[in-house]
Amino acid sequence: MDNQPIIRLADGNHMPQLGLGSWAADDQQIAETIHAALDIGYRAIDTAAIYNNEKGVGNALQETDIPREDIFITTKLWNDKHNDVRAALSESLEKLQLDYVDLYLIHWPAPPQNQYVNAWQQLIELQKEGLIRSIGVSNFQPEHIQRLINETGVHPVINQVELHPLLQQRQLHAWNATHNIVTESWSPLAQGGEDVFDNPLVQHLAQKYGKTPAQIVIRWHIDNGMIVIPKSTTLSRIKENFDVFDFKLEKEDLTTMTTLDIGKRLGPTPETFVDFSEFLELLEQRDANDQR
Repeated sequence: MDNQPIIRLADGNHMPQLGLGSWAADDQQIAETIHAALDIGYRAIDTAAIYNNEKGVGNALQETDIPREDIFITTKLWNDKHNDVRAALSESLEKLQLDYVDLYLIHWPAPPQNQYVNAWQQLIELQKEGLIRSIGVSNFQPEHIQRLINETGVHPVINQVELHPLLQQRQLHAWNATHNIVTESWSPLAQGGEDVFDNPLVQHLAQKYGKTPAQIVIRWHIDNGMIVIPKSTTLSRIKENFDVFDFKLEKEDLTTMTTLDIGKRLGPTPETFVDFSEFLELLEQRDANDQR
């Protein structure tokens, strides 16, 4: 656990570079998973209001002996709450059984609603009150973030986006970096699909380093400076995903991995996505296809 990398955010707070995702896990599943993950050494947990498992996360946190300050908790604001962030955060805190969250993200910009700047202004105030330690965004494009900066003067510290070998988002990652924004990867294993794990290059690297394809991909995220939150509720895979701190990918291998980028997006399109029912359809599809 001691050798896991820590990222310093622009606001001075620190966050583990590898965390546990919780998408598509119910309250009971995620509570059991968090207990196992904390025993293994994970110290960052990512959830969201829309995942409907914040109660399970909160129950697990109440049952552990690990001090609250040693666990980094992220949750997210859903699209229908951009006008009342305080109420949404209060509900999340109640379910999580916490006095504050370490990181609160606007889950999607939902541009057709045109309310994400309003939501951002509220996050800024709630951070000043101590209810949030760090504030950031998720699934934002540069034009969305630039508008936040122009209208409030406050930069997000993180932009959490879909990012994996098939959708590497190098231009967005570079833009984030120039604005001192850390890029965080969701769906980092591309759902563990054969396009990645069975790819000859990934298979070759797994053999070269004596690691699994999943470990190669997670290390690729880490070595490129991203925060990464692979999701699994399977104990063996939770362990596997965390066993990545005893090696690094060589520079030439990182370069070669860029050839896997085919711009394949598995989730919604950030410029247009708003609809709750569409999210539920994606949730059901991803739950059925999730191999990790």
